Amino acid sequence: MTKYEKKIYDIVNASYEHMTAEQIYVELQKIYPAVSRATIYNNLNKLCDLGLIRRVSLEDSPDRYDRIKKHDHIVCQKCGRISDISFEDLTQTLEKQFGENFLYYDLKVFYLCPDCRKLQSNNLS
Repeated sequence: MTKYEKKIYDIVNASYEHMTAEQIYVELQKIYPAVSRATIYNNLNKLCDLGLIRRVSLEDSPDRYDRIKKHDHIVCQKCGRISDISFEDLTQTLEKQFGENFLYYDLKVFYLCPDCRKLQSNNLS
Protein backbone atom coordinates (compact mmCIF):
# COMPACT_ATOMS: atom_id res chain seq x y z
CA MET A 1 0.00 0.00 0.00
CA THR A 2 1.41 3.43 -0.92
CA LYS A 3 1.70 6.16 1.70
CA TYR A 4 -1.31 7.93 0.16
CA GLU A 5 -3.45 4.78 0.08
CA LYS A 6 -2.58 4.01 3.69
CA LYS A 7 -3.36 7.51 4.94
CA ILE A 8 -6.62 7.76 2.95
CA TYR A 9 -7.61 4.35 4.31
CA ASP A 10 -6.81 5.55 7.85
CA ILE A 11 -8.76 8.80 7.39
CA VAL A 12 -11.86 7.00 6.13
CA ASN A 13 -11.74 4.34 8.84
CA ALA A 14 -11.24 6.88 11.63
CA SER A 15 -14.18 9.01 10.53
CA TYR A 16 -17.86 8.57 11.26
CA GLU A 17 -18.64 11.59 9.08
CA HIS A 18 -18.98 9.80 5.71
CA MET A 19 -16.47 12.16 4.15
CA THR A 20 -16.48 13.35 0.54
CA ALA A 21 -13.35 13.16 -1.62
CA GLU A 22 -12.95 16.91 -1.11
CA GLN A 23 -13.01 16.56 2.68
CA ILE A 24 -10.48 13.73 2.49
CA TYR A 25 -8.31 15.90 0.22
CA VAL A 26 -8.33 18.71 2.80
CA GLU A 27 -7.33 16.28 5.58
CA LEU A 28 -4.58 14.68 3.52
CA GLN A 29 -3.18 18.07 2.50
CA LYS A 30 -2.42 18.76 6.17
CA ILE A 31 0.10 15.90 6.04
CA TYR A 32 1.08 15.93 2.37
CA PRO A 33 0.63 19.54 1.09
CA ALA A 34 1.64 18.62 -2.48
CA VAL A 35 -1.02 15.90 -2.91
CA SER A 36 -3.34 16.40 -5.88
CA ARG A 37 -7.07 15.84 -6.15
CA ALA A 38 -6.40 13.26 -8.87
CA THR A 39 -4.32 11.26 -6.39
CA ILE A 40 -7.23 11.32 -3.94
CA TYR A 41 -9.78 10.15 -6.51
CA ASN A 42 -7.47 7.48 -7.95
CA ASN A 43 -6.70 6.07 -4.51
CA LEU A 44 -10.32 6.20 -3.35
CA ASN A 45 -11.34 4.25 -6.45
CA LYS A 46 -8.56 1.73 -5.90
CA LEU A 47 -9.44 1.24 -2.21
CA CYS A 48 -13.12 0.76 -3.16
CA ASP A 49 -12.22 -1.71 -5.93
CA LEU A 50 -10.11 -3.69 -3.45
CA GLY A 51 -13.03 -3.78 -0.99
CA LEU A 52 -11.07 -1.93 1.69
CA ILE A 53 -13.53 0.99 1.92
CA ARG A 54 -16.98 1.53 0.48
CA ARG A 55 -18.58 4.28 -1.55
CA VAL A 56 -21.93 5.65 -0.37
CA SER A 57 -23.75 7.21 -3.32
CA LEU A 58 -26.74 9.49 -2.96
CA GLU A 59 -28.68 11.21 -5.69
CA ASP A 60 -27.71 14.88 -6.19
CA SER A 61 -24.83 14.60 -3.72
CA PRO A 62 -21.12 13.87 -4.02
CA ASP A 63 -20.08 10.31 -3.20
CA ARG A 64 -19.12 9.69 0.41
CA TYR A 65 -16.64 7.13 1.67
CA ASP A 66 -17.09 4.79 4.59
CA ARG A 67 -15.42 1.93 6.42
CA ILE A 68 -16.34 -1.63 5.49
CA LYS A 69 -17.65 -2.76 8.88
CA LYS A 70 -21.23 -4.04 8.37
CA HIS A 71 -23.75 -1.30 9.08
CA ASP A 72 -26.57 0.54 7.36
CA HIS A 73 -27.38 4.22 6.93
CA ILE A 74 -30.18 6.64 7.62
CA VAL A 75 -30.19 9.72 5.41
CA CYS A 76 -32.03 12.97 6.05
CA GLN A 77 -34.11 13.73 2.97
CA LYS A 78 -33.82 17.48 3.61
CA CYS A 79 -30.23 18.23 4.72
CA GLY A 80 -28.52 15.05 3.45
CA ARG A 81 -26.93 14.12 6.79
CA ILE A 82 -25.89 10.46 6.81
CA SER A 83 -25.83 8.51 10.07
CA ASP A 84 -24.84 4.96 10.84
CA ILE A 85 -27.44 2.52 12.11
CA SER A 86 -27.55 -1.25 12.48
CA PHE A 87 -30.67 -3.04 11.32
CA GLU A 88 -31.33 -6.74 11.55
CA ASP A 89 -29.26 -8.62 8.97
CA LEU A 90 -31.33 -9.23 5.83
CA THR A 91 -28.99 -11.79 4.25
CA GLN A 92 -31.14 -14.88 4.91
CA THR A 93 -34.34 -13.12 3.84
CA LEU A 94 -32.75 -11.93 0.60
CA GLU A 95 -31.23 -15.35 -0.13
CA LYS A 96 -34.69 -16.93 0.26
CA GLN A 97 -36.20 -14.34 -2.07
CA PHE A 98 -33.50 -14.63 -4.73
CA GLY A 99 -33.06 -18.38 -4.38
CA GLU A 100 -29.32 -17.96 -4.84
CA ASN A 101 -26.39 -16.06 -3.45
CA PHE A 102 -26.21 -12.35 -4.16
CA LEU A 103 -23.19 -10.07 -4.03
CA TYR A 104 -24.19 -7.64 -1.28
CA TYR A 105 -26.83 -5.17 -0.23
CA ASP A 106 -26.58 -1.53 0.77
CA LEU A 107 -29.50 -0.34 2.87
CA LYS A 108 -30.26 3.38 3.11
CA VAL A 109 -33.38 4.57 4.92
CA PHE A 110 -34.52 8.12 4.24
CA TYR A 111 -36.16 10.22 6.93
CA LEU A 112 -36.17 13.74 8.40
CA CYS A 113 -33.48 14.17 11.03
CA PRO A 114 -34.42 15.73 14.38
CA ASP A 115 -32.95 19.13 13.39
CA CYS A 116 -34.93 19.27 10.13
CA ARG A 117 -38.11 18.06 11.87
CA LYS A 118 -37.67 20.82 14.43
CA LEU A 119 -37.16 23.43 11.70
CA GLN A 120 -40.20 22.13 9.84
CA SER A 121 -42.42 22.26 12.94
CA ASN A 122 -41.14 25.80 13.77
CA ASN A 123 -42.02 26.92 10.24
CA LEU A 124 -45.55 25.53 10.62
CA SER A 125 -46.08 27.42 13.88
